[in-house]
Amino acid sequence: MGTQRVNWHEYFMNIADQVATRSTCDRKHVGAVIVRDKTILSTGYNGSIRGGVHCDDAGHDMDHDHCVRTVHAEANAVAQAAKNGVRIDMSEIYVTASPCLTCFKLLANSGVRVIHYKEFYRDERINTYAQEAGIKLVYMGI
Repeated sequence: MGTQRVNWHEYFMNIADQVATRSTCDRKHVGAVIVRDKTILSTGYNGSIRGGVHCDDAGHDMDHDHCVRTVHAEANAVAQAAKNGVRIDMSEIYVTASPCLTCFKLLANSGVRVIHYKEFYRDERINTYAQEAGIKLVYMGI
């Protein structure tokens, strides 16, 4: 018999893991995949602004325990969709670490309705904001 196929959620999270390998900030490698109707709309990883110097090459620009040289994976996925004219309203995102509050708000206002994440990262406030906004947070922990 052949090998068992992974379910769609594992499939998209596996792709997010692969996207994270492109990260250019060695403090944390994060990947994001935006999906609607089992179709990938956009991807993003944490890294410097387009054309900018990477943390891995120049070091970190730290502010309140965060490297501000990087753009977060979720924000890069939203920016890539916008740059390419891809509508992400009513979509889902698979991200290797839960979004920070700023990225959560960006996703919410972009129309993302479900956030699947593998690792919880820092900010418990996203739980309250998600409940208020009717956005589903799904811990995958795989």
